[in-house]
Amino acid sequence: MALSISHIGFLTPGNYPDDDPAAGLEDSLKLFEIGEELGFNSAWVRQRHLEHGVSSAPVFLAAASQRTKRIELGSAVIQLGYENPFRLAEDLSMADSLSGGRLNVGVSAGPPLHAELVAPLVFDGDWRSFDFSYGRVERLLDNLSGRYLGDGETYVVSPGNRQRARLQPFAAGLKNRVWYGGGSLRSYQWTGSKGLNLMIGSLTSGDVSDRFEETQLAQLRAYRALLPTGRIPRVAAGRVIVPTDSADAKTRARYSAYAASRHERTLSPQGPRRTLFSRDLVGSSQEIIERLQADPVLAEVQELRLELPYEFALDEYVQIITDFARLIAPQIGWQPRTEPIAAATLSSDRRFAN
Repeated sequence: MALSISHIGFLTPGNYPDDDPAAGLEDSLKLFEIGEELGFNSAWVRQRHLEHGVSSAPVFLAAASQRTKRIELGSAVIQLGYENPFRLAEDLSMADSLSGGRLNVGVSAGPPLHAELVAPLVFDGDWRSFDFSYGRVERLLDNLSGRYLGDGETYVVSPGNRQRARLQPFAAGLKNRVWYGGGSLRSYQWTGSKGLNLMIGSLTSGDVSDRFEETQLAQLRAYRALLPTGRIPRVAAGRVIVPTDSADAKTRARYSAYAASRHERTLSPQGPRRTLFSRDLVGSSQEIIERLQADPVLAEVQELRLELPYEFALDEYVQIITDFARLIAPQIGWQPRTEPIAAATLSSDRRFAN
């Protein structure tokens, strides 16, 4: 089937070594710069806690905003179980203001991961009684709306200033750039009913069938069936895509071993939640194009996001996104930007982008 992908992005895990986090975070910032040079429309980072990854997406994306000019910057996803919806809204609004309005905020609800370890450090009182439902997302949205607090006579007074009370800075439009990470039929339906942008990933709950693509397609259609009248939000699908065209023989073997180690989990539902995984797309650009064209979910979206594997090196990530932008994306409907962009300072790790 013919695809019509007009927007491409990539999602990086933001890895770093335990003894030198600055080096790994710098590599991720370089990857955002390279992605912009290649014409990617967006670059996203995972938010991860208690791991060698980005624990604060707003902080990282604020830094990325100062290293890029045009590319959209996103979080995929911020788990709201850890967050105070007001303080998070302040941090996101600050990062969006620094970026010039390029921020996209991917979120999810539910109790925080590692709650037994982390919740006592975050919350006062018995966290087991706290509300970790979709209501937390709604509170974040309300805080981002710019709604004034108090009545019409409620002001905040500071030296040289008197103003109506509301979250500052107010980032106009950021509320409309909030995405929800769908992972079950129920979450797709809730996201649709609220008219939020939808993030589709390479895994989902098997609550429709035992087949990944069949289930995800049904979930996507359930989302769209519940959208408010006149609301046409963005939908982006994520897939693990690893082209091998410009990789050397040793690297190709590494990629093949990576895919083989993860293949068994794609054969049947996994665990009590019956999690379904899509197959990793590893191979030549032509092989990947054929498999993308056979994906019925991708036929119904216009945005595609590469989910980069964990624990790869910067030069491998650069090779992957370069091959994808040059050899694959133009064959599935995407057109690169034509306006020039000033080249950023390149390191030796960026040889694949030349």
